[in-house]
Amino acid sequence: MLSLHTNNAALSAQNAITRTQNSLSTSMTRLSTGYRINSAMDDAAGLQIASRLKAQTSGMGVAMRNTQNSTSMLQTAEGALDEVSNMMIRMKDLATQAADASSTAADKTAMNAEYAELAKELNNVMTNTTFGGTSLFGTTMAAPMDFQIGAGATEVMTVDFSGGVTAVTGSVTAITAGSLATAAGATAAITLLETGLQNSNTLRSSLGASANRLEHVYNNLANISTNTKNATGRIMDVDFATESANMTSSQMLLQAGTAMLKQSNSMSSMVMSLLQ
Repeated sequence: MLSLHTNNAALSAQNAITRTQNSLSTSMTRLSTGYRINSAMDDAAGLQIASRLKAQTSGMGVAMRNTQNSTSMLQTAEGALDEVSNMMIRMKDLATQAADASSTAADKTAMNAEYAELAKELNNVMTNTTFGGTSLFGTTMAAPMDFQIGAGATEVMTVDFSGGVTAVTGSVTAITAGSLATAAGATAAITLLETGLQNSNTLRSSLGASANRLEHVYNNLANISTNTKNATGRIMDVDFATESANMTSSQMLLQAGTAMLKQSNSMSSMVMSLLQ
């Protein structure tokens, strides 16, 4: 029907152009940002899933740093105990030598002087070994510790070295009170040092086992994080090949729609020709 008031062809062409423009705008936005989902309107369900995955990935990234920091702390404590063991071995050698009848009083005095200095250093190591400004054996490891090893509130690794720390500290206190001035004192020191070495090595073993576990935790988190990021990418990232084809198609449709709109607008002149 020819009408001066209503041009159905022009209206249809305008609607088609509007739809094509929206599609072209969406394609250009996706190609410019690299994301398939730039607002909830693009994919509400996908955005919700991707947001959860991003939060999980971010939390795991922090947990991975936690495990590295915790491992460093345990390695610091284990290194200090390694030096404690080395000093105890030297002190035991001195005590063994001083207990022998061949050692003169002067020998015992010299050996006892070295023993006393090493005892002071044992106390120094146990008291002043710190991590992040906090005493390891005096504060941090004196109670059970919780390592946050995941993004969830329940993903916690609890370790308790307090018993081992107490045993080593007690041995150091007893060893420090000993003396090599007499053969009897040297003999007693041998027994104390044997106990001290056993306690130190037991605690070192516990620290090493926990550090190994943290290493496995880190590797597992890295694996989960990688796969979670891949899943997020499949939801959020745009397929450039597909979206480029969509943009080209929309551009061609826009050109065709514009041309048809121009043709439909000329139909009104046909009505006027009927009045001539």
